[in-house]
Amino acid sequence: MTKPAMKTLSNRLVRKFTVKKDTVYWDRDLTGFGVRVYPTGSKVYIAQARGPEGPKRVAVGRHGVIHADQARKRAALVIARIKAGEEAVPEPIKPAVGPTVAELAKRYLAEYVSVRCKPRTVKTLRSVVLRHIVPALGKLPLTAVGRAHVLGLHQSLHETPAIANQAVRTLSAMYRLAEEWGMIPERTNPCRAIAEYPVGRRERFLTEAEFDRLGRALDRIETEGGASASAVAAIRLLILTGCRKSEILTLRWEEVALDQAELRLSDSKTGARVVSLSEPAVKLLAGLPRTPGNPWVLPGTKPGTHLRKLDDAWQSVRSRAGLHDVRLHDLRHSFASRALALGEGLSTIGKLLGHARIETTSRYAHLARDSVRESAERVAASIAEDLL
Repeated sequence: MTKPAMKTLSNRLVRKFTVKKDTVYWDRDLTGFGVRVYPTGSKVYIAQARGPEGPKRVAVGRHGVIHADQARKRAALVIARIKAGEEAVPEPIKPAVGPTVAELAKRYLAEYVSVRCKPRTVKTLRSVVLRHIVPALGKLPLTAVGRAHVLGLHQSLHETPAIANQAVRTLSAMYRLAEEWGMIPERTNPCRAIAEYPVGRRERFLTEAEFDRLGRALDRIETEGGASASAVAAIRLLILTGCRKSEILTLRWEEVALDQAELRLSDSKTGARVVSLSEPAVKLLAGLPRTPGNPWVLPGTKPGTHLRKLDDAWQSVRSRAGLHDVRLHDLRHSFASRALALGEGLSTIGKLLGHARIETTSRYAHLARDSVRESAERVAASIAEDLL
């Protein structure tokens, strides 16, 4: 088996090491100085030398607790002692001092989350920080938290993989801010290179036949009753725009520009954005009544309020359409799926859906591959006909 190449051990390099079996990486500059890496992610710096009584190997510190440069200095002293026949005991590690994880958490929630995030995000992050991160790591100084601590937190939440991943992402964000705020040295984030648990995302896309059944169900409910006019209009707008539910329910007339066929949302999950409207969507909005004194496009039951819930109306609609496994959010997925089928690229679809990052849109990549494959088959079939 090939031995690992010798390299100058640095904090940044050691952080990247991952193994399937115990492996020792040796330093190129100091003979006898290395780091032992375990499959669990734990990493221990070691010093090895030959003395009068034979070779000795001594642990000089755990990565994440001491810096690689500090470990090298301690290893040099241990190596010298072994060679001199002295007791090979490393100098004691000074206890980490400075602000704790709990202190960073308090500042993170007060100065960043409460100021930058939307109410729903604030609630989620507060729960992750106060229920998981602080109880597990709150008492530790920031500089004492290593990759092993983060792995322990991640693994302790393995039964809820989405929460486990969110905890690590949130802790990583806290450490990035701690670097910006000067609370810790740069490049000391212990959350780097932590592999997330796979989380199965439920994706459901409506077929042409299902869209047809959904349209007929909406028509029947408008005629026979079973849901308010605002609720039916909201569902139709979700189908025709691919917008998020919150964007439609909180839509104001001042944000509707029918002449330009646009919705000019002043606020959304990713900030202000413009939504282009199709002719059917413009026609639908133009036909909605305006309630004097109510700024909302979809008024609620009480004067001056907007529609707040769609669950009951959607249950009625999807029951009539025979779409019992379809969620409201699946209408947004279906909008993206139809765009891909019509040849739109992921970048364009990301703009249509209001995604801030292309990574969010990339969940539809497999559909894009299917669309390209179908196109390739059509092109090849056409060429084959000419060849025969």
